[in-house]
Parts: sequence; structure tokens; C-alpha cells
Amino acid sequence: MSPDAGSAGTTLSLTVNGEPRSVAAAPFTRLTDVLRHELGLTGTKVGCDAGDCGACTVLLDGRQVCACLVPLGQAAGREITTVEGLADQEQLSALQRAFHLHGAAQCGICTPGMLMAAADLLARVQDPTERQVEDALGGVLCRCTGYRKIVEAVRAAPHLAAPGNLSAESGPSVGQAIPRRDGLPKITGDDRFGADTAPAGALWLRAVRSPHARATFEIGDLAPLRAAFPGLRHVLTAADVPGENSYGIYPHLKDQPVLASGAVRYRGEAVLALVGDRATVESLPLEQIPIAWTVLEPVIGMAAARAPDAPQLHDASNGNVLIRGYLEKGAPESAFEDAAARSEGSWSTGFVEHAYIEPEAGYALRENGGLTVFGCTQAPYMDRDEVARVAGLAVEAVRIVPSACGGGFGGKLDVALQPLLAVAAMVSNRPVRALFSRNESMAATTKRHPSHITARAAAEADGKLRALDFEGDFNTGAYASWGPTVAGRVPVHASGPYALPHVRVRSRAIYTNETPAGAFRGFGVPQAAIAHECLMDDLAAQLDLDPLEFRHLNAIRRGDTTATGQRLEHSAGLATCLEALRPDWQRLRAEAEVFNSTTSGRRRRGVGIGCMWYGIGNTALANPSEMRVVLDRDGRLTLYNGAVDIGQGSATIMLQICADALGLPLEAFAQVVGDTDLTLDAGKTSASRQTFVSGKAAELAGLDLRSKLLRLANAGPDAKLRLRASRVQVIEGDRSQEIDLARLAEDLEGYGCFDPPTTPLDEKGQGTPYATYGFAAQLADLSVDLDLGTVALRRIVAAHDVGKAVNPMLVEGQIHGGIAQGIGLALMEEYLPGRTENLHDYLIPSFGDVPEIDIHLIEDPEPLGPYGAKGIGEPALVPTAPAIFGAIRHATGAVVRQAPALPHRLRALLREAGHG
Repeated sequence: MSPDAGSAGTTLSLTVNGEPRSVAAAPFTRLTDVLRHELGLTGTKVGCDAGDCGACTVLLDGRQVCACLVPLGQAAGREITTVEGLADQEQLSALQRAFHLHGAAQCGICTPGMLMAAADLLARVQDPTERQVEDALGGVLCRCTGYRKIVEAVRAAPHLAAPGNLSAESGPSVGQAIPRRDGLPKITGDDRFGADTAPAGALWLRAVRSPHARATFEIGDLAPLRAAFPGLRHVLTAADVPGENSYGIYPHLKDQPVLASGAVRYRGEAVLALVGDRATVESLPLEQIPIAWTVLEPVIGMAAARAPDAPQLHDASNGNVLIRGYLEKGAPESAFEDAAARSEGSWSTGFVEHAYIEPEAGYALRENGGLTVFGCTQAPYMDRDEVARVAGLAVEAVRIVPSACGGGFGGKLDVALQPLLAVAAMVSNRPVRALFSRNESMAATTKRHPSHITARAAAEADGKLRALDFEGDFNTGAYASWGPTVAGRVPVHASGPYALPHVRVRSRAIYTNETPAGAFRGFGVPQAAIAHECLMDDLAAQLDLDPLEFRHLNAIRRGDTTATGQRLEHSAGLATCLEALRPDWQRLRAEAEVFNSTTSGRRRRGVGIGCMWYGIGNTALANPSEMRVVLDRDGRLTLYNGAVDIGQGSATIMLQICADALGLPLEAFAQVVGDTDLTLDAGKTSASRQTFVSGKAAELAGLDLRSKLLRLANAGPDAKLRLRASRVQVIEGDRSQEIDLARLAEDLEGYGCFDPPTTPLDEKGQGTPYATYGFAAQLADLSVDLDLGTVALRRIVAAHDVGKAVNPMLVEGQIHGGIAQGIGLALMEEYLPGRTENLHDYLIPSFGDVPEIDIHLIEDPEPLGPYGAKGIGEPALVPTAPAIFGAIRHATGAVVRQAPALPHRLRALLREAGHG
């Protein structure tokens, strides 16, 4: 129930954060609406309105509750504590400080709920165990952190010393575990996400979406609808789009409409948009909207799309194939003929939902002759281009102001909300805001591509790999989205991080009448890794070789040539990763063998390994980033940083890099992030590129400003800088002088631009698609219940070559979070359109699902990167599922070929393997 609908209710009294408050609202109004919209306490977040995610957790008389499930009448006369009430006289609580110092907040959308659940626990248990923390916080979901650092923080909170300075100390910062520079708003509830703010008087927008996967439709007379609902200002249709009614990722491929025009291609496609006051828009019965549907048989699944009699879903795509990818090296066809070991198989994966805890939200308004859009995004400059297109404006007339982003993982690369808001603001000439419901977010936005892969591999008698032949189809759903990127990235990565003389890879992205599939942490590489790592285990078994040693033998190394013909000149740390895992591997495998040979029960233990590589940035395309840092004449130092931080920590890492390059402490900097009117284009936050690409641009910007300061002082490159008010002290040996900034004619600015050197791929996929690659190996230790088909993870050990860990705490947090998502991909997550469109039916890992994680950070420097750094976002996830599947195989002999390995599927495999 919206607050508008309840405003005619009686006045109820309650105590909030120690203060008596009175609220005029109906007794059944959600407590979340009262806190956020009536009392302005937006620190309490809303992720589902169903009690599934726990983001809205508050204390009611000292005990945790989901505020979205508490009616106001139930809270009347009682004590409510929100995250805004945790601090004592503006001094952070020990719990908040622990979260900050341990990196327990990443995107921050779940952090208030986590803090409140932890506060409940610590009020009852002085020194909780890990299990007690997991049980107490188990009702709050996190998609970013992997939970491990949250557990660390809660357990550390009672033992923290007295409050002190939470900022980083002066001195070089690259390589230091510095708390997030944007961390304090996350732990106090002050972060402003897309739903947390809007201009006064903003209208509300609600999209009306198709209940059918494939249909045509006609819209009747809308005048009676407007007359029946005076609070309804506009009913927008495709005809109201002022510019082009289409958008998409690629300049040549704008195949998705803002509002469908006469036909829909998937269930959840937007057909109309209702704009008006919130109460009217949210409560308007959809059955009163005059839409006449003609339902058509949908094309579901790639086999149906490729059938000879399948309808053509897009005119330009024969056979419903959006695009093909191809790579060939050597003579793959003949290479299999006399190989000592050969293996082949088929693998499949389903749709996977991003499940970020923040649904899409934001607002748009006309101002200064243009249009401003505020909301959650991973790509503000891409948003700007698409908004300008649909609004019929010049690009320069559009401003994108990113909100705090409550998780993305690729799902907020596509515009979903922004075009609708832009059209509504243009038509109404009023500010317009919107917030997707959880069901709407899951039904309408992109997913990980389902895949069907067939592949075969061959090896010599000495264990050296000889050949790989790989074919993969990827279901891109109703619209292209990032389908071309997936079809292009998979061929490069399909052979895995191994030296192979003969390779052939074919890929296709295929249209269906299903939810569009887009970018999701890996762009098809996680699906490919499941296949190539299973083949590695097959070949190792045939040759009676240890799976780790087989991979170590074949690991691609510096000086080797990839499947695209690229010679790896510098960083290639897979062999070192495997060496770091070897002691744990040998110990855990031995323990598993002893357990299985001495235990008579129906549980088996296994240890598996998975390896990966990942090209950093765009595939064989320009990938530039620009940064600028300004030292003004008042002594203010500001990094203008266009790299949006979606929880991964780039807002901290860019400052660390720039600060060290300039030679001034981190504390001297202010920062502006993402605003397209104020920052330069740093490219999208995706493809693990920001540390490598934007980080290098930040380093170059810092060096540029440093050179200007040194030139003013006629000082050498080793001089030290100190900033004191509006003066810069330049110290060189025993010589010191000052630059009076106030006397300069203009502010000093440093500029940096970096575009990694790549080349296009030819018709056989040969070329240099990436300037550098991340490498990793992970092992999984688990047990399998032979009767239930369930898996209990015991431990994950991860070794990642990151080039240089600019901030080890943040890198570890990314690895934890990626592993958690890899666990979901392997064991539990499968999105079924129309059936799993909430966080109750769609399960993501919670506290109890993520085991202990040990991390080895391998630093094989990349000379092109800032201080040798590469990237970690996607690499953290890719090897997890293969390692888990390898461990299941080691434990039971069952070979998993369909992800996720849900209990009923695994139970069937166990019966086939003789564990009936």
C-alpha cells in the first residue's frame, strides 16, 4: 500500500530512534513506506516487499523484523530502531566501524539490513560464534560480498578498540587494504540509491507489461480510462516516443522498443506506461486498460528457434541466428585422428538472474533546456546516448547522474528504466520517477545466456594437449542486448587457459521468445569453462594423471601463443596459481580418499579443481578511458572519475592510483563520480576493465598534474609534494619551495587517457583481442549425500593472478562475491520465466551456503596496467562451478553436464553412476 493511499488514516504514534513520532496513515500501511516516505528515513532499503531479501530489516522493540511485512498498526506505540539510529551522538557504533574496516559493505544496498540484524544479535550475545552470526543474519541476502567479510566484521565488533580515525594514513596507498572512500554513507544509511530521492512533485511511472511471450495487440480508446482516473496524467504508447522507439547496445543493432508497437516478443515486454500520482498509478486495475491481445505460439528454447518451420522473430536474422562467432588455429579436424586420449560431451546451462538487491529505480526531469536522468547504472555514457535517441535530443542535451548502484553484475549495463523515464519526462514536462517491483525487475530485465555446448578435446600420451573442437549456442532471448559480445568472447576463451596447437570454435547467439539475455559477469565464459574443465578432467583420467598436474603441464605461460595467435608477452600467472594450490590440493584429496575408504555412510567427499582466463576489457575493440584531476587555486584537489562504482571499489582504487601517481595523500582528494556533465567518459563498468583501463588513465592523470607542478618549481622527478591550504610545497633534497596556487592564472589540471592495444580478429578469429588476461585456479572441497543428491561445501581455495592487488581487502571481497555467485550457478540458480520471478522461488546463496574461502593473491605484474594491476570482477566467478563439478565427480564418479546440479538432477546422475 502506498503512503498516498493511507494518508487518510488515523494518526498513530511510535518511537523511532529514540524520538516520539506521529504518523497519519492507515494502520495497514507498510512500515517501510512510513519510514521512507513519511519520516524520510531512507536508510531502510526495499529490495522485494515480500520479506525475502531482508534489506528492510529494522529493530522492533529491540528484535529484528522485516519492515516491509510490518503494518503500521502493529508498530504503533512501540520502539523502532533503523540504521540512522545506530550511531551514538554522531559517533559510529563499533558495529558500523567494524563493517567499514573489514570491507563488509560493497554496493551497500543490503548493509543497513545486515547491520540491524547484527545489532539484534550483539545485544543478546556478547561474543558470537560464526554459526551464531550466520543464523542471526541469515534472513538478509547479499549478492556482492559472499558474506565472509560480514561474518568477520560482526565477530570483530565487540573487540574493536576505542573509536579513532577511519581514514587511510598518509603515504603510498597502492597495495594497502584501505577502507572504501565511499564506505561511510553505506554504513550510516546516507547512500542515495535510485529509489531514495526525487524532485518534489515528481509524477510516478508504471509500465504495463505483456502477459504473453508472443502476441500481437491493439490498444483501444484510452480517453475513458483517463476520465475514470483523474490522477492519471498520461497513458504513454509507442506513438508518444518523441525520438526513435528503439534502443540497444550496438550502434547498428537497435532492436528493442521502448514501448512495443503492435507486437510483443517476450513475457514482460513494456506495452504502455501509466504516469500520474503514485496512488492512482499503483492501484489502477490493469484489466480496465483496453488492450485486445491475439496470442501466438511462442518460440521457446533454441531448438525450437532453429527448427525449419520456426517463425522469423526478427526480419534481419535468418533462422533466428543473431550472430555467429568463429575461431580456427592449426588443423583441428585431423588433429584428433591418432591422439592418445580423446574426450567429448555436451553441456547445458539455463537462464540465471542477476538478483541484485536493488531493483531498478530513478527519475528524469527537464532542466536547462535538456533532460537529466538519475538512477542506477553501470554505463552512464551509454545511457546518455540511448536516452538522447529515444528523447529526440542531442547527446549534449542529456545528463546522466548515477545514483548509488545496489549491485549490477552486468544487469545494469542495459537501459531498462531510463528510456521510459525519458519519454515520460519529455511528454509530461514534469519530473517523473519510477521503481520496478521485484517481480517486474526479474520478469523484464536481462539474464545470463542459457547455453548448449558440444565439445571434444585430445591429448598426447605425455599429457600435452593437442586439440579442441567446440560448438556453443547461446539463447539471447527476444532482443540482442549483449548477444554479439557473448558470441565473440566465447571463441577466444573456449580453449581455456591452456596451450593448444589446434583449435576450432563456433558460436551462435539465437533469438527466442524468452527474456532477453545480456551481460552477466563473464559474457559466456563461465558456461564455456564448465565444458572445457570437464574435458580436462576427462583427459587427465584417461591418461592416469593428477587433474592439477595435468593442468599445470598445459598451463599457458609467458611466451606462449593463444588460440587467436596472440603471443603472451607479459603477465600469465596460471602456473603460479596452480603451484599455490598444490599443498591444499594434495592434503584435501588425501583426506577425501581416507574419508571415503573408511566411512560406511551414504556420504562421499570430493575435491575438484577449475581453471580460467579472462580477457580484460572489450574484445578486439577500442576500449578507452579518460580521467582528469584538478587542483584549483583554493587548494582543492578533485578527481573527476567517470568510472561508476557498483560495489567493486573503483571509487577507492582510482583514488589510490591517482594519489600515488601524483605524490599526495589520499586524504587530500575529493571525488566526483560518473556524472556525464562533470566527468569524462571512463567507459562502462564491465568486463573487469576499470582497474586496468580507467586505473591507468587515473595514473596518467596524476602523473600529468605532477609534471606540471614539478615544472612550475623547476624540480626533478623525485621531488616530494605537500599540499597546505592553497600552497604546494615542493621538496627536493634539502631544497624546498612553495607554489602559491592563488597566484596562478587558472586551476591546474591533469589529464589521462588509456586505450589498451588490441587488434581486430580476422575471419578465423586470429588477432590480439585483449591487451592482458586475468588467470585463476580454484579448488572445491565438498561432500555429497548419495540419497538426497545434495551437496555440502566444506571449503573453497582460490588463487588469482591479479597483476597487482591495488587494494587487497577489496580484491578479496570481489573474490568472495564471485565465488558465491559461482556456487549459485553450480548448485541452485535457474531462472524460469513466469515461475521464479521473486526471491522466494529463485534461490541465491545465503550465509549458510558459502563455506570458508582461502585466497592466494598472485601478483604477476602487467606492465601496461597501473602499478602492474589487471582485473578481478569476472575471474572471481568463472572457475567456481567447474571446481564444484570436479569435486562431485571425484566424490561419486558422477559427471555433471547440466547446470545447476539441482538435487533431483544430481540424484539421477548418482543412480546412473551406481549409487542407487
